[in-house]
Amino acid sequence: MEMIIDFPGGAKVDAHTGSFTIQTDQSPHGGGEGTAPEPFTLFLASIGTCAGIYVLSFCKQRGIPTDGIRLVQRMSPGMTPGLIGKIELEIQVPPDFPEKYHDALINSASKCAVKRHLETPPEFEIHTAVMAA
Repeated sequence: MEMIIDFPGGAKVDAHTGSFTIQTDQSPHGGGEGTAPEPFTLFLASIGTCAGIYVLSFCKQRGIPTDGIRLVQRMSPGMTPGLIGKIELEIQVPPDFPEKYHDALINSASKCAVKRHLETPPEFEIHTAVMAA
């Protein structure tokens, strides 16, 4: 798997993967125009949306409608300034959602690949390479 990251101008940084372009920008406070989410916002969104895919799949497999179901993600600061210490995912369900599936929803959301990668982080290797002319 490969992504190409480029710099379309200003404080914008885009990632290209397959036929998709994921746009990012910095806020005006951070020197950008605020035209797209900041990279860290996308990182946080990837956690909640990944868990959401697993909740959606769980419900679809059982014929449970997802109307009225949503995830609320909350971040709490950590001991190191500027870093998050805790991420809470709350799966909100409507009153008629079968109680027997509450724990199973939690188990499904816990299988999120983004969360699992954070729990067992990959090794990073960063280097430069001179592009062919």
